[in-house]
Amino acid sequence: MTATDPALTALSQGWCALSLLHGRIEAHIERALQSRHDLSVREYSLLDVLSRQHDGEGGHLQMKQVADAVVLSQSATTRLVTRLEDRGLLERYLCPTDRRGIYTNVTEAGLRLLGEARPTNDAALREALDAAARNPELAPLVRAVETLKTTPATA
Repeated sequence: MTATDPALTALSQGWCALSLLHGRIEAHIERALQSRHDLSVREYSLLDVLSRQHDGEGGHLQMKQVADAVVLSQSATTRLVTRLEDRGLLERYLCPTDRRGIYTNVTEAGLRLLGEARPTNDAALREALDAAARNPELAPLVRAVETLKTTPATA
């Protein structure tokens, strides 16, 4: 394939459409979460990922796994964890079997906020998808998103 290859051009246009859809959805959800719950999309995502942890073998995520799940660098994830910990929404403690390991758990206040914010997130997602579906370039991507049947990737 060359730079002028129609397949590459179509691929590039598809990627641009996907990027546009993601940006519009994220911006819409961000505005809703910020205005109603003082949460960013990244903060919400982090609380959501960490709320799915459990005690026992493989129950807690390493910081790299958390960073991958919220699509941030490890340093950005650490800063995000610190901000939410300062707000009383997360807590860190040493792993009982490996003193070098640090676990991060959602506090009761964090779980309450997540529970209050989840309907806002879901409604904003639906609104953003509905708006995007009216755009002929984005409509096929919206249909693809709506047909996905996956579980959140945390590993």
